[in-house]
Amino acid sequence: MKFEMQNKPLTIFHFSSLTDIVMLLLIFFLLTSQFVIQTGVKVQLPGAANNEQTVPTRIIVSITEQGKIYVGKEEVEIGALPIKLETIKQSVNEENLIIRADKSSKIDLVIKVIDAAKGIGINKFTIETEKEL
Repeated sequence: MKFEMQNKPLTIFHFSSLTDIVMLLLIFFLLTSQFVIQTGVKVQLPGAANNEQTVPTRIIVSITEQGKIYVGKEEVEIGALPIKLETIKQSVNEENLIIRADKSSKIDLVIKVIDAAKGIGINKFTIETEKEL
């Protein structure tokens, strides 16, 4: 007596559930790739026709139109800036400083920020701009 198996091997694979998952992942990655990490300080960056993509760093100094200086989201006086930059530099171990200066801020303040950073050993600076259309 010969017995037949009730469980035959699966010869057809339905891709409908796999297609749904791939589509959801694609939508998720397309949406999340559009988010850019910015500090909480609003500044109008100057425009440049030939600007380049900035390398992400954790040391960001923002200068507002009113002359206020922010390291990240924290407001700092110009005298305390070297101490604040030194503590951040040691904790994140980075050598690049991004300066986000408002286009109507004084160049003198930008020079003071660069001077304070050079005083603690930061020698790489990037001045962030917006792409002109």
